[in-house]
Amino acid sequence: MRALLVVNPVATTTSARTRDVLTHALANDLELEVAVTECRGHARQLARQAVEQGSVEVVIALGGDGTVNEVVNGLLHHGPGPDRLPRLAVLPGGSTNVFARALGLPNDAVEATGALLDALHLRRDRTIGLGLAAGTPGTADAEVPRRWFTFCAGFGFDAGVVGLVEQQRESGKRSTHALYLRQALRQFVRDPRRTHGSITLERPGEEPVEHLVLSIVCNTAPWTYLGSRPVYAAPGASFDTALDVLALSRLSSAALTRYGTQLLRSTPERGPHGKHVSALHDVTHFTLHSQVPLPFQLDGDHLGLRSSVNFTGVRRALRVIV
Repeated sequence: MRALLVVNPVATTTSARTRDVLTHALANDLELEVAVTECRGHARQLARQAVEQGSVEVVIALGGDGTVNEVVNGLLHHGPGPDRLPRLAVLPGGSTNVFARALGLPNDAVEATGALLDALHLRRDRTIGLGLAAGTPGTADAEVPRRWFTFCAGFGFDAGVVGLVEQQRESGKRSTHALYLRQALRQFVRDPRRTHGSITLERPGEEPVEHLVLSIVCNTAPWTYLGSRPVYAAPGASFDTALDVLALSRLSSAALTRYGTQLLRSTPERGPHGKHVSALHDVTHFTLHSQVPLPFQLDGDHLGLRSSVNFTGVRRALRVIV
């Protein structure tokens, strides 16, 4: 079987020696081409080329969620098509690896390589749905390129936290769960709209939901992990359905304590709940507008400020080896 291994050489939790071991293990069973990314966006370019050249049957992403997101966007550059596109495989190399773990893969790259080889031998895969974010016609963001996401998107407070974390990482800080928690507190202190939000959620044929502080869009559950602990923002989210949304209309000190505690105690059966919570399940199409530009993130990648984002849940978008 012909396969392309896309390697992020600066992935958080894999050393050069580990990457060499994984590459040799895969090359024993596959006709393997290895491509090492050189800059942001390179993984997307490599996956797109693989599709357009028809050169491989499997594209393997070795890296964190950002690398996986780039590979997915390269594979789907010309649109979804699980029956015509190469299959995707993931080897976790980041600090959290939400997508890989949500698929049920081991969080250790060596163990995941063994699981991947077993799955390839058994020809075991599944077709999953993905989320698609695009500019909203008639707005200042109308021409923003569309982008696929695998597990989550965020607009407002949580995206601001992601942006602060990226700033810290660019200054040399290591990505850790403690870093995320510190930046969440920092964002809470500095956010002037946390008690009266500017976001409106609109769905065709439904009343708009207004004055939201944050909107978390989930394509699967869990939403993230704190170490080994899964965190469920939208417990009903699934790769087999469209998108789920968790939105908060207030984030005072008391609300932060209440909903933060609920997130930490969340389970596959129950997520955050209360009078300031709006939760939607299996939504195919909706739009988030803001009166002022707000931070926006996809799969943990901060994409700057947006005033409007169009979301679509696309079922059966891609085949993934599991």
